Amino acid sequence: MLKLIDVSLKRNQEPLFDHMNLTVHAGQKVALVGRNGVGKSTLFDLVLSAAGRGGLQPDSGDVELPGDWRLSHMAQEVTVSDRPALDYVIDGHRELRRAQAALARAEAQEDDMAIARCHSRLDDLDVYSAEARAGEILHGLGFAGDEFTRPFAEFSGGWRIRLNLAQALMKPADLLLLDEPTNHLDLEATLWLETWLKRFPGTLLVIAHDREFLDNVAEITVHLHHGKADAYRGNYSAFERQRAEALVLQQAAFKKQQREIAHIRSFVERFRAKASKARQAQSRMKALERMEAVAPVHADSPYHLVIDQPEKMSTPIMSLNHASIGYDGTPVLTGVHETILPGARIGVLGENGAGKSTLLKCLVGDLDPMEGERVTGAHAKTGYFAQHQLESLEAGRTALQTLKLARPAWREQQCRDYLGTWGFPKEKLERPVATLSGGEKARLVLALIAGERPALLVLDEPTNHLDLDMRDALAMALQEFEGAIIIVAHDRSMLARTVDEYWLVENGTVSRLQSDLSGYTDTHNPAGSNGSASSPGKRPAGQGRQDQSDRKALRRAAAERRAEEKPLQDSIRKLEKHIEKLSAELKAVESKLADTDTYQSLPADELDTLLKRAATLRTRRDDAETSWLEQSEKLEALRGTAAR
Repeated sequence: MLKLIDVSLKRNQEPLFDHMNLTVHAGQKVALVGRNGVGKSTLFDLVLSAAGRGGLQPDSGDVELPGDWRLSHMAQEVTVSDRPALDYVIDGHRELRRAQAALARAEAQEDDMAIARCHSRLDDLDVYSAEARAGEILHGLGFAGDEFTRPFAEFSGGWRIRLNLAQALMKPADLLLLDEPTNHLDLEATLWLETWLKRFPGTLLVIAHDREFLDNVAEITVHLHHGKADAYRGNYSAFERQRAEALVLQQAAFKKQQREIAHIRSFVERFRAKASKARQAQSRMKALERMEAVAPVHADSPYHLVIDQPEKMSTPIMSLNHASIGYDGTPVLTGVHETILPGARIGVLGENGAGKSTLLKCLVGDLDPMEGERVTGAHAKTGYFAQHQLESLEAGRTALQTLKLARPAWREQQCRDYLGTWGFPKEKLERPVATLSGGEKARLVLALIAGERPALLVLDEPTNHLDLDMRDALAMALQEFEGAIIIVAHDRSMLARTVDEYWLVENGTVSRLQSDLSGYTDTHNPAGSNGSASSPGKRPAGQGRQDQSDRKALRRAAAERRAEEKPLQDSIRKLEKHIEKLSAELKAVESKLADTDTYQSLPADELDTLLKRAATLRTRRDDAETSWLEQSEKLEALRGTAAR
């Protein structure tokens, strides 16, 4: 097992870990969670050092790791290499590469005994399937077959990180450390990685800010906070429930403790000067000093985001009419015919390379249609977030200067207050943008866009680099935003909380998805529901063809299921909107009835009408909720049958 025993560590003279203890048993899949800066990556560094892979040591305490455990970790740094992608990934299996090098030396020396030993060792390491395993990992992470031979140096930064992840997965390991593995993945690659990790037989420690990913992978959640590590059994959602319950109890304990402290202070103040009570007062003072401090529960998130509402919106905001979109005369998408209305909540889905970003570039005007047209309304201001904008920030300016240039009419204090809601304290406001982390740059770009009062927000992977608190705050702000939203994201929780409909980019065109997000993930997981993701170990001959056949059958069955589910889903959505409307109307009537002035000012017949209206609305709402429950049960029964 992995053990951190009474570990203390300071960073910049500030305590990061304070007599921290943590035990991870063999085979456990553990998520490390906590605010940015609490030491998640530093904990990884300590584990790597204990395995002889780094130099960071705790100021006190010990990190213990079984001597025979093989460790693999996903490197965050990118060292440029000319190695082809497939070879680069296989390089992660260092034992295999050492054995191959030993064979080459033995052959050069014509040492038959050494050659035989090397071949035996290579057979033990399953050398003959190494390329196939590496190819499956690359394919699962979104690389096309013709990219396997491309040199590492030719890939962009995000794809290089994917190659680092592939290397880490390639190496046989008893302990696997993954730090933000989903940051540069699309949804399909994330789904594949989930399946791979669930099949991984070793111990996993993962840092991620993707709620759904953590829910599907983690069995234990370790919360780092205030220098300590608290372990919770279950996935991230289970941790949130347990943490919320603990905070409620903590708040009650704090209130009780404060009453006791007040009582002791009162005693001390009253009797300190009286000789007959002096000894008792001194005793109470010592009790006060010994009393363990229970921190009050504060509003936990540092972010309180507001996206300014549009001043005006056209109806429709924008349309693509039979548009063909592409580059250099070659279309990527054809026949795109879609309309965006005020209040639209659209998620864009599609496999890597299908053309999602191409579609977004056309919507924001960075790419003109090759055929057809893009029509925008008179009031169609668009805010566009994409990863490249993080690098376009002026490196020498501070966050405060950047906002003041974008909002010259704003007072300095207004700028400071606004950026404060996006998680920028004073010291971060006055630091050059070049020194900010990826998450801080992303927050700054989002803050600039949110203040533009756009009618349409186009967001291309906005959650990359954002922590869970920020993702939650952004989702809440998007829910309150009255303009239209189009979003590409691999964070399924963000999609589920902000999106009402989905566009599917597939086979060179754009269509409306007839199922919900779970239906899409069921049929577009590259691993398939039968768990065919590559994992350490041999694959039976012909397994790839069988997997492909199984996936086709799965997609056909899923399509049939979606056709059965659609009428129920449509009915449920209509009922939800109807219930929401009835509830709002009933709330307004009940609010009026709760006002004592109503009974004094309204004539008796009007008051009677108002009371009857409230009763009617309650009955209609109850009937609608009953219908909603019946339809939901039918849908769940249908899905349960499909699952069996």
